[in-house]
Amino acid sequence: MKAFWTYTLARLGVFVVTWAVLWGASRLVFEGTSVVDLWVLLVALLVSGVISVFALGRLRDRVALSLQDRARSLNDRIEESRRAEDVD
Repeated sequence: MKAFWTYTLARLGVFVVTWAVLWGASRLVFEGTSVVDLWVLLVALLVSGVISVFALGRLRDRVALSLQDRARSLNDRIEESRRAEDVD
């Protein structure tokens, strides 16, 4: 679970920094309207997603391994439970 939260917070951090930079740049170039703010938000989502793909690959791999281990553990417990029922 720690790997999941680390990755999630890293993604959120990348998004917030990207949004802040784009929002600041948009204020220098455009007038502050809600339409511009919406576009900044959408572009920040796209840009932070691309940055996350490349910059957070190692964290994403750790999350995948953690989830794989949890799934394997759950499957092992289910199989053990089935075997215990078959014995009765």
